[in-house]
Amino acid sequence: MLRISLISVVVAAALSVCNGQHEKSCDVFPKDQHIEVGSSVELVCRTSCSSGKIFWTLNEKNLSESLSKSINSTHTVLSLSNFTQSGAVVECRSSHTDQVLGGVIVSTYSKPENIKCVFITKYVPGGIPDVFTCSWSHHMNSTQAIRYTILQYVFDSLNEVCNSEVAQCTIEDSLKVAKMFLQSNGEITVRAKTDAWEAYSEPYKFEPRHIRKINPPERPVITPSSDRLSVGWDSRCGGLSCRCEVRYHKISESNGVTPKYLSRPLSNYSATIEEIESCSNYSISVRCATKEGLWSDWTKERTVLTKLNKSHVRLQLWRKVAEMGENGKRKVHLMWRGIPSTCEEVLTYTIKQIPYKDNTNLRNDTYTPCGASSCDVELDQHAHRLFLTVSVNGALLSDDSVYVPAVEETGLAQVFSIQATAHEGVIQVSWNASEKPTSRFMIDWTHDGNQYHWNESVFTAATLFGLMQRKPYNITVTPLFNDSTGHGTQANQICSSIRVPELVAVRNVEIHSKSAFVNWDTKSQDPCSGVVTYVIFYETQRQPQLNVTVDGDEEGVWLKDLQPNTQYTVYVEATGYNGTTKSKTMFFTTNMFDSKLIKIFSVCGGLLVILVLSLGLACAIQWKKFYEKPVPNPRLSSVAKWLSHNHQKPFKDQAENEVVTDETQRQQGAALTPVCNGKHNHDEKLVVCDPSLSPTPESEPIERFSENSETQLLSSPEGSMVFSSSQSSPYRSQDSVEPLLPRLEKPSRSDLCQKQEKTTPKSVYVSLIMFEQSGAR
Repeated sequence: MLRISLISVVVAAALSVCNGQHEKSCDVFPKDQHIEVGSSVELVCRTSCSSGKIFWTLNEKNLSESLSKSINSTHTVLSLSNFTQSGAVVECRSSHTDQVLGGVIVSTYSKPENIKCVFITKYVPGGIPDVFTCSWSHHMNSTQAIRYTILQYVFDSLNEVCNSEVAQCTIEDSLKVAKMFLQSNGEITVRAKTDAWEAYSEPYKFEPRHIRKINPPERPVITPSSDRLSVGWDSRCGGLSCRCEVRYHKISESNGVTPKYLSRPLSNYSATIEEIESCSNYSISVRCATKEGLWSDWTKERTVLTKLNKSHVRLQLWRKVAEMGENGKRKVHLMWRGIPSTCEEVLTYTIKQIPYKDNTNLRNDTYTPCGASSCDVELDQHAHRLFLTVSVNGALLSDDSVYVPAVEETGLAQVFSIQATAHEGVIQVSWNASEKPTSRFMIDWTHDGNQYHWNESVFTAATLFGLMQRKPYNITVTPLFNDSTGHGTQANQICSSIRVPELVAVRNVEIHSKSAFVNWDTKSQDPCSGVVTYVIFYETQRQPQLNVTVDGDEEGVWLKDLQPNTQYTVYVEATGYNGTTKSKTMFFTTNMFDSKLIKIFSVCGGLLVILVLSLGLACAIQWKKFYEKPVPNPRLSSVAKWLSHNHQKPFKDQAENEVVTDETQRQQGAALTPVCNGKHNHDEKLVVCDPSLSPTPESEPIERFSENSETQLLSSPEGSMVFSSSQSSPYRSQDSVEPLLPRLEKPSRSDLCQKQEKTTPKSVYVSLIMFEQSGAR
């Protein structure tokens, strides 16, 4: 009912405004609306100038039709609830023409909140406060100037007590402040006002003594000693009972220091801080408050250096033994800690060497003065115990000792299977203890061989913190038992952290038709660089990008399922613990055919060529051998004519088809004696009568081929042929018109043999070519 009545009032007002104006005018009212954030607003649109439906927009965005309602044919009401925008433009538009019929700007404002007030005693310690100040928050982006006023409720009325243009106001009128403080309870409100709107905060109620704040104490006095810090101060509470609190913390290089607090009871204005470290700087401040009031501000922090506490000194002496030198001495580097370098006391450090031989003191002690944290001494091959003494003004402060085994000392404990792993600047070391008795272990590590760190552990594992980034560390573990030490075992050098290399470059691409092998290299100036994974990206102009991921230990990868005769782009991205590094892009084009197939064809073709050449060479060799066969010397050969078929063989059967040369005669060294075989074989075409071999002088060949040499007859089925030697050429008779001898009667074998015996033994040379020519004739 209230909502309907409100709409009626708005419509009535709109109608009254429209009275006397043009009947066809259109507009939205009321104008320049300023409402509180989260409240509701109703706007009326007069649509006399337009017909049809309308719709509303808020900052040019359509509003739901359910938010508007038509009162009559010319007025429509828009209802907006929980309006939170700082400013918005609301317009009424025609649905038919989208014409703006009218509009207004709706602005919001907020009221002040989170009010805090305090009474401050500024001049008289412990007296009545003379300053009253309040602050609040007001979230406004108004273009108009805002005026703030603090209003005090006095007997159901509001009195202005302070004015300001910012969200804070202070009253320094001691009479007005005293009057407000002496009230048992107080209540105020803050008003924010502009020319267009004003807003009031919620009432702020307070008890004056509960919001009373005294000034901070005077500068505290701090007295350091060997084991504590004594702090005293003036509370500035006057006759009031105050409670106080001391805040202190050790000053270190780290920023995240958590301070400690030490509370003191009422009227106790001193404190003793015992939980402190030797020779360390501490920052101390104090604050106080009345029994029911607010804490004062902290005093300005004061820094003090603590004294050296003897009970806190832990030298933790350790040593690093080098190999035996050429002079027969071992260099031992001694190091200790436990006494901060910031101590103001003058300290004296001395190393005493006690040598042993067969576990017996040699009584040859040596003293060496040293610096504040390390010392180098030389030892021989014997076992030694080294003592460190620290004194202040001649008085012993602390001492410690360490054992150094002999060079050839055996039977000492030693760890094994030592392993080290690193992750994000932290190294974890683990090992296995020996079967020999061991009470604890000493772990020492260094990154440069000069600056050492060490720590004891009763476990077979240790974690090393505070390491330098990207540095290679050498870690050694030595077993300890009572006052003795074993042999140290060093782990493999390991980097505290690894960074990705600065440069990654594609080295080579082995190209095939459907695959390619990509190689890459990495370069870095950092000794501790490495890659976790490599990602190889490749693509063509028409296909999406593909990638292959491999481990950081790989240096190449096969890209498979590529398209033949296609251009590809490829680059490598190396990913490490601290980021990524990308190589330059490389282009390559796959082969049209597979290179393996080309190699197979090439090999087969080469083998075929070699085979053809080998065959041709063999043929050439055989052809050459055929044409280079030895031919009988024509001067040493005779031409014989075939005898008729009726003639008997003039030669021995075993001499058939035998060619005898003068050389063979000389080699055999026997006289050539014709032997005739009485048997006659009609199948034999050539009968050679082989005279017996006999030694012949060197001039015999010339004599045998003189002009009076006899004509040899060879039996032939076709008849007999006569050959007469000639002085110029023995082959000339083959072409001469020499008359054939008349066919004679078949001589008997005895006659033939007798005739052969009468002639001088001669060699017969037979040429097949001669026979063929004779046959042709």
